[in-house]
Amino acid sequence: MRLALNFFTSSLALLVLLGAAPSFADDVIPPCLAYGRDLPNNTQQVLHWKRTTSNQFQERGHVTGVITEIYPDKNGHEHFQITMGKRPGDTLEIIYNKDFGQIPSIQFGMQVEACGDYITSTAQSGPYPASPDGAILHWIHMNPRGKGHDAGYLVLDGKLYGQEADNAGPKKYPPRPPKRGGGRRHFELFAQE
Repeated sequence: MRLALNFFTSSLALLVLLGAAPSFADDVIPPCLAYGRDLPNNTQQVLHWKRTTSNQFQERGHVTGVITEIYPDKNGHEHFQITMGKRPGDTLEIIYNKDFGQIPSIQFGMQVEACGDYITSTAQSGPYPASPDGAILHWIHMNPRGKGHDAGYLVLDGKLYGQEADNAGPKKYPPRPPKRGGGRRHFELFAQE
């Protein structure tokens, strides 16, 4: 037993020294997909894109880090910063859509693993302001339709989030009442009588 514990401790220390991000998730984490293929952790690649790509560059990201800043909630989305490296600016804004399940209160120091769409965000694009971190990771949740977009996920301190579809997708509003008088619809109704 002691030999197995020493082997585990030594292996864990080696992983940390080599820069690998061990996963201690309580839940079974789905694969992070990029164009239908399993994407291994690419935190270093994401940091490279952040330093070298122009505004609105987009690619798939699978990152790990620690929460170091919490931004105000915007339109039902949690916004927070993770630090992923040792250099100043090795940060990324994570955007989580709460329609895909509630998450616990975000706290500094929480361990994060996230899979989703990376976007360099150094300037406003349409209605979206630049990220305070110069880059974001979003769509970190399941894809309720299962087509057109790879799913993602969020892991906070070993717990999987972003997999609930009950409130996800387009909002269902009651049908609008038909317009009265004039127009093509009125003509068609009149012609059928």
